[in-house]
Amino acid sequence: MTLFLFGIVPYICLAIFVVGHFWRYRYDKFGWTTRSSQLYEDRLLRWGSPMFHFGMLWVVLGHFLGLVIPKSWTSFIPQNVYHTIAVVGGMIAGVLASVGVIILIYRRRTTGPVFSATTPMDKVMYLVLGIVILFGMINTLSSSGAIAVGDGHYDYRDGVSVWFRSIFWFQPQPELMAQAPWSFQLHALAAFVLFALWPFTRLVHVFSAPLGYLTRPYIVYRSRESRPGAGVGNRAPQRGWDRSELQKK
Repeated sequence: MTLFLFGIVPYICLAIFVVGHFWRYRYDKFGWTTRSSQLYEDRLLRWGSPMFHFGMLWVVLGHFLGLVIPKSWTSFIPQNVYHTIAVVGGMIAGVLASVGVIILIYRRRTTGPVFSATTPMDKVMYLVLGIVILFGMINTLSSSGAIAVGDGHYDYRDGVSVWFRSIFWFQPQPELMAQAPWSFQLHALAAFVLFALWPFTRLVHVFSAPLGYLTRPYIVYRSRESRPGAGVGNRAPQRGWDRSELQKK
């Protein structure tokens, strides 16, 4: 079971993540959107959205530093300093993301038009996202010593981080996750399930950026009315730029 959950399931979820995004962009390009609902309600959105998005940005940054960067690369940082930064930063980011997502879910459930615009897959996504954040907070609290999970203090950089990197080296080490506390196991599994759901929900907007605006030509607006000192100007029209009779009328 350990081999299946932590050695095979991650690859299945990542394959769905990659192929699903390609399929979504290829066959549902017009559905590649957040389905903005700001017109229906903006009071709660004004609070919940920034809290959730900024919180998640810090969560992603923290996971990158904790999972992708090997422990040996940060050996110059004292262990207690690294631990304090990770716990304090993780708590702040977790609280922001948690409060933000609670506000957004409450808004989506209590605002009729917003709830009507929520797809079934988005509802499942919110549930899984909530589970991921919940177990992430439990892991952060256990690292701080506020609550006890497992047999005692667990250094995820010696277990979960090594397992996570081994997946992308195509040399998975599922036995490392078998030694991790249950909250870390559930957090990792829920996160990969979220990756599998990602292409079929509004989360695809994460990979959208208006880069075309940087290179597109300016939009020139011209008045249809002829005004003194404006419009055609004093310069004689060049060939091919003569105004048509319809425009003159």
